[in-house]
Amino acid sequence: MNNIDFDNLQLDKEEREIEEAFEKGSVERVLNYEEEKVKLEAAARATLEKTKNINIRISQGDLYNIKTKAAEQGVPYQTLISSLIHQFSNNRINYNILREPGKPYRTFNSKPTKKSGA
Repeated sequence: MNNIDFDNLQLDKEEREIEEAFEKGSVERVLNYEEEKVKLEAAARATLEKTKNINIRISQGDLYNIKTKAAEQGVPYQTLISSLIHQFSNNRINYNILREPGKPYRTFNSKPTKKSGA
């Protein structure tokens, strides 16, 4: 199991708001708590069980920077990368590359197409 330094854990804005509400005692239990708890536990188990290994190519400089940032936060660098992917895939962080917001990515043909009548 990973040793996480919870005292130096960096929380995002939403997580800080939840923590503050909990500490103030203003968090209320949902009416169907037991039912929600069972559903969320099942979802968490399913999420944890369905991990997939992937291979990616990144520059040595980027990997060094990621490892440095992970060390600063007290987490393994793979966990940091996985967390970033998770946040992006759940619309918690936004990043657009090579496109205007709201427009699809551009596609490029690897070979020029032959014009008719040429």
